[in-house]
Amino acid sequence: MSRYLPPRPLRAGLTYLLALVACVYPSLAQDPGRQNMIFGGYFEEWGIRYSNYNIADLQKNGVADQLTHLIYAFGNVTATATPACAVADPSAAYQDSTLPSVSGKAYTAPLYGNFGAIQQLKALHPNLKVLISLGGQAGDVTGFTRASSTAAGRAALATSCIDMFVKGNIATGVTAPGLFDGFNIDWEFPTAADKQNFTALLTEFRAQLDALTKTTGKKYTLTFDSPADPKKYVNIDLKAAAAQVDFLTIDGYDYAGTWDKQTNESSSLYDAPEDPVRADARNIDSTVKAYLKAGVPAAKYTMGLPLYAVGWTRVPNANHGLYQNATDASPVLLANGSGPCPNPSKTDASPGCDTILTAGFLTYSTIENLTNKNGYIAWYDAARVGATLYNPATGTFYSYDDPTSGATKTAYIKKNKLGGAYVWALNDDDANGSLTKTIAAGLK
Repeated sequence: MSRYLPPRPLRAGLTYLLALVACVYPSLAQDPGRQNMIFGGYFEEWGIRYSNYNIADLQKNGVADQLTHLIYAFGNVTATATPACAVADPSAAYQDSTLPSVSGKAYTAPLYGNFGAIQQLKALHPNLKVLISLGGQAGDVTGFTRASSTAAGRAALATSCIDMFVKGNIATGVTAPGLFDGFNIDWEFPTAADKQNFTALLTEFRAQLDALTKTTGKKYTLTFDSPADPKKYVNIDLKAAAAQVDFLTIDGYDYAGTWDKQTNESSSLYDAPEDPVRADARNIDSTVKAYLKAGVPAAKYTMGLPLYAVGWTRVPNANHGLYQNATDASPVLLANGSGPCPNPSKTDASPGCDTILTAGFLTYSTIENLTNKNGYIAWYDAARVGATLYNPATGTFYSYDDPTSGATKTAYIKKNKLGGAYVWALNDDDANGSLTKTIAAGLK
């Protein structure tokens, strides 16, 4: 079968045109006329350290004009006797007074950091909804397990989280009412014993947020992040849980990674007969069909798209590097793609390196510096809808999304009347937010 990348000038022209439309008509990103299509983006709290990426960059590069929802990752859920929310990194969240201003105005003490920047961003974009994601893969899930196991625990946790992040009682002497417009519950991952408690926790959050609405007149958003792996979402009563929330953020990535000993596509839309693990349903279309069959309304399904690549090295030179045995994660590279990072460390300075700083992963920003150069050859899988890069000299293979796959996925979203899309994570895109903007344009 013939699978190839469209000619580079054509792809570049299409990308430029989409970006131009987005820049000229930024208000379309939040236009109710586009069937309330959701477009969310995750902002990593720690990105200000590793990536030097700030809330101000969303305003500077125009990405804030494209988003309907900004999702801040993460807030903590404590595993203490009385369940409570907590700020993960107080310095980054509200204490750091050195972060660049979003509006050009100075931050007002005592609220600095990302939270101060969010206040300025919301003032410039009053239609933008900002959610805080609670938990996350690195979070202590025992907090969710303990809190959700009793009615008192569920009530205590919801009360604490609403007080801190929605009512804005951040810390002693630090208040920011209305800082967040709701929550993204990112409990990774409930066990079979947690199944009913997961729904009960969402029900409690929904009830308390609705009660607050009666006081303030403002509607608050509740969502939850849900996995693509059937072995994991089986522990969620998807229909019952979906009934409690405004929408779900459903992973559409990490279908493959260096935990696998064979290269594969990490975020393909479809499967193909030649895929060695086809029986595992590692593709977005299978996930969508499973969720809809389980009773999740299509309008509440938001598809996750990655702004990063996954990669392997020591990959044999066959089939563009795809479906080949490989045991080693691709190395951390310099961000300009010229070679390996000499000191890939998250604790020490790593100037000039790809900002994920993790073997087996690479930002889209760095991927752009590898496409058809530095020894890498691009190949597009039109059947599965996914982009790949392979360097035969080093045996390094990457799977990722590019503008072509992003546009095909957004067309799928509209065709199937899904709720929209979101990206992980905003700081992994290039400085102009090119791939983010392409996805946003595709949703219009």
